[in-house]
Amino acid sequence: MAVPALDAIHPNPLTELTLADLRRRTSAKWRKYDPDVLPLWVAEMDVPLAAPIRAELERAIADGDMGYAAGAAYTEALADFAARRWGWDVSPGQMTTVTDVITGYVDVLCMLTEPGEHIIVNSPVYPPFYSYLRVAGREITEAPLGEDLRIDFAALEEAFASATTGGRSAGYLLCSPHNPTGVAHTRTELERVAALADQYGVRVVVDEIHAPLVYEGHEFVPYLSVDGGENGFVLHAASKTWNLAGIPAAIVIGGAAVQKELAAYAGSTHHGPTHFGVLAQTAAYREGEPWLDALLVGLDHNRRLLGTLIDEHLAGAVYRLPEATYLTWIDCRGLEIDRDPSAHFLQHARVVLNSGPTFGTGGEGHVRLNIATHPEIITEAVRRMGASTHQG
Repeated sequence: MAVPALDAIHPNPLTELTLADLRRRTSAKWRKYDPDVLPLWVAEMDVPLAAPIRAELERAIADGDMGYAAGAAYTEALADFAARRWGWDVSPGQMTTVTDVITGYVDVLCMLTEPGEHIIVNSPVYPPFYSYLRVAGREITEAPLGEDLRIDFAALEEAFASATTGGRSAGYLLCSPHNPTGVAHTRTELERVAALADQYGVRVVVDEIHAPLVYEGHEFVPYLSVDGGENGFVLHAASKTWNLAGIPAAIVIGGAAVQKELAAYAGSTHHGPTHFGVLAQTAAYREGEPWLDALLVGLDHNRRLLGTLIDEHLAGAVYRLPEATYLTWIDCRGLEIDRDPSAHFLQHARVVLNSGPTFGTGGEGHVRLNIATHPEIITEAVRRMGASTHQG
């Protein structure tokens, strides 16, 4: 969908806070490293809380509304948002709530597979796609992305065939849009995923947490809306889009063909979301779109600014303009850096980025940079990074 022009009614959330404002924060992004470090790593945004969310949380505090989450308002709000934003007709009856997205996809994949069986992922990918499932006793099989950072279907089919050898069950954990590459998978791509999964009997679970963060010229396609997607499960949350990681909540949605499995999961022993998470995310889905539209304009500016800055200060690095998310993927192999780029930039530029190898195969020589901050901070960070490559 087209992103509206930014206007004075909703200013750019990314320019409302100064560096001094941000350094007063006590979250991981701003407190893990020394005060002279510019943090462009973890998926926190440097924005004020959207007004409707703040108002709802302040109401809850004033009322002493500190109990357990209840009711269907959260799932109904997501269903309405999905219809408005993506033209996706999904029923609250297809949904159940869960603590957070990671808990949701681990739980569902453990329901669909047995210990020792394989989960396929497209590397490089969000590191918890590996760690939590390994702790749960599953083996990880990589189907690396292609050179264009999109799904390599030959690699995916090879991984599906290997993972299901001997009649074993297997799962496929897809990130859509993809973290860290910023790719928004197309309907054609997702239909090919569904067809391959059906051919090999692989169960598909999709992390769609970045779904609202797609730029003009691209679109988010819900996996459950594509042909064959009715056999899948997807995870949604407003936490990335409205910066609510500190009060988690998430929703598991099952396709039309898996409602019995969804009901079994809903009735199983698992933790639900926090009350504040439900209140905040309900407000976000119901009333947070004007703020989101302003954010997307600001992020669009920042993703383009980053490209200009890399051309000016980091000649040799390769950066593809992301189609979605506020997480960008930079190939630093062309720079004269003899060590892990993230370690180099932390030591010599005092800029912290995510290390590429933690994202699996294809991550070596890369870094992930979070653009959800003031453009002046991005400018200073890349200027420092460029200067550091010329140090002896």
